[in-house]
Amino acid sequence: MTSATHGKSPSTVRVLTWNIHAGIGPDGRFDLERVAALVRRWQPDVVALKEVDSRRCAKGDIPAFAFLLKALGNGHAVEAKSILAQDGEYGQMLFSRWAMDKTAIHDISVPGREPRRAIEAEVATPYGPLHVVAVHLGLSLKERRNQAARLAAIAGRGARASIILGDFNDWIWAGSVQQALAGEFPDTTSYRTFPARWPLVKLDRVFCRPRGIMTNSFADRAGAAVSDHLPVIADLAMG
Repeated sequence: MTSATHGKSPSTVRVLTWNIHAGIGPDGRFDLERVAALVRRWQPDVVALKEVDSRRCAKGDIPAFAFLLKALGNGHAVEAKSILAQDGEYGQMLFSRWAMDKTAIHDISVPGREPRRAIEAEVATPYGPLHVVAVHLGLSLKERRNQAARLAAIAGRGARASIILGDFNDWIWAGSVQQALAGEFPDTTSYRTFPARWPLVKLDRVFCRPRGIMTNSFADRAGAAVSDHLPVIADLAMG
């Protein structure tokens, strides 16, 4: 589903999903401006960022959530903080060029595992509503199976044009997230995104419906200089 050009067509909504590894690149440097610069380069309309971590910020720095909101947001953003600690907060963010309605943060945690959240919103694009669910799933197969079933229920009640995007931590087909979502979300990206410098597994994806809505997609190899995951970009024909 790739294209020879990465240009954006009219009546198209561009989405980007990326696990930013707390803003720490392979050089060990914490730099959220590098993250923001790469995102802005693609001019996405909807952005889902994972592993936003203010615990990495030095004393006196702008906290990570506030920094990214200023660098990328225009007032249309939702934060989901799954870890709240004395030294900072950790979680994910969803940004939109347009207003978001019916926003909700769903607790999809599994007992005994790391807390996980899903951000749900309906984006008021100029071409009609786009239902969005942004996620960062767990590390165990049993955990992801549980979360995939809950995601399917959340996403199933949304607008006809709908996407689930994020880091699914999933590369196994049998009993996996892909299998659980494929029936309802027939269009999906399929790029090796981790580890970013030598990508081997397809952890980061965009699932879409209806069939044929995704007209173009790609992974940005430049992300390897910024995070341990590559960002995935997809274009949706909403017109």
